[in-house]
Amino acid sequence: MRPPTLSELRASATARASNLIDGVRTLVEVESPSADLDACRRCASVTADLMQTWLGTPARIREHGGRPVVQWGPDQPRVLLLGHIDTVWPIGTLERIPWALDGDRMRGPGVFDMKTGVVQAIGALALLQADQSDGVGILLTTDEEIGSSTSRDLIENTARHADAVLVLEPSIDGDLKGARKGTSWYVVEITGRAAHAGLDPERGINALLEAATLVSECVNWADPSVGTTVTPTTAKAGVTDNTVPDRAVIGIDVRAWSGEEQERIDALMRAWRPRHPEAGVAIIAGGINRPAMEEEPGRALAALAISCAEGIGLAPLASRAVGGASDGNFTAALGIPTLDGLGAVGDGAHADHEWASASALPERTALVAAIVASVHDGART
Repeated sequence: MRPPTLSELRASATARASNLIDGVRTLVEVESPSADLDACRRCASVTADLMQTWLGTPARIREHGGRPVVQWGPDQPRVLLLGHIDTVWPIGTLERIPWALDGDRMRGPGVFDMKTGVVQAIGALALLQADQSDGVGILLTTDEEIGSSTSRDLIENTARHADAVLVLEPSIDGDLKGARKGTSWYVVEITGRAAHAGLDPERGINALLEAATLVSECVNWADPSVGTTVTPTTAKAGVTDNTVPDRAVIGIDVRAWSGEEQERIDALMRAWRPRHPEAGVAIIAGGINRPAMEEEPGRALAALAISCAEGIGLAPLASRAVGGASDGNFTAALGIPTLDGLGAVGDGAHADHEWASASALPERTALVAAIVASVHDGART
């Protein structure tokens, strides 16, 4: 039997549009915040059932570092479809933002980031013949939204021998993501000495004032000329309004296009000291998290995707660089051709107005199938 043509892939995906939408609804209605392991396990089970139904062969649900992951296909595939099923939304969000299909817009917690992309990955392989998906695998993790500290080694080991990694994170206005900034984050604790704010404030060491100094200084470490940003994000200090605070905790987010810039900021962060000689400082969590996803390793893959989109009659695609990071940063840093942003067309990641396009769902599913088939055929040749 001859393999389907590009136009036939799109026609087949369009014919399955209602099933694809039902699949998205199924996953959206199983809430899966990263911090709730039981919820993530429930979502993993539902996702594995969907794979079994659509692909005809079972997925594997594994515990890795105490967290569930879903895998389908070989442990070290030649083509890896990469994504996550955890979301930023706490249990109960579905009551406030229920699943809805509002015209072209699918709504619900995690619909854009990235449960629609998960359905596209499974649906794409369902469009292909068995020999076209031979050597192709899917890996879905449950800690992407909190930094992937547990799953990073699994991602890297799974992708190490791949010819291509396709990341089903959401698109950027429909476009692909060919490059991403690297991310670092820091939780910095500053310690001082408590004292009565009215009777003897001079006997205290004000940790909040020291934290304010850090916040005002670290923003100047940014370098807009090369796209490096340093952003204080959270702050906690003090216990009562009439006590000199003896502890402050500051969160700081760093984004950069290169590893050199991440290292530069990391060195500045670790060298910073409070002004008061008796105040203390410690980085209690964080550091360099995801390396920058540079454009070059995935340039040819992006060109292939753009060609496939043209072949199935989609609107012209482009590949763009974005500031956010994903698990594709890890695979690109290994030198493996990696292309991101193949998931949902929509908007509102991590926001109440999150939505994904229902009409784009079969189109993007067909696109992923076409890329997989093209990479698979090229590797076999």
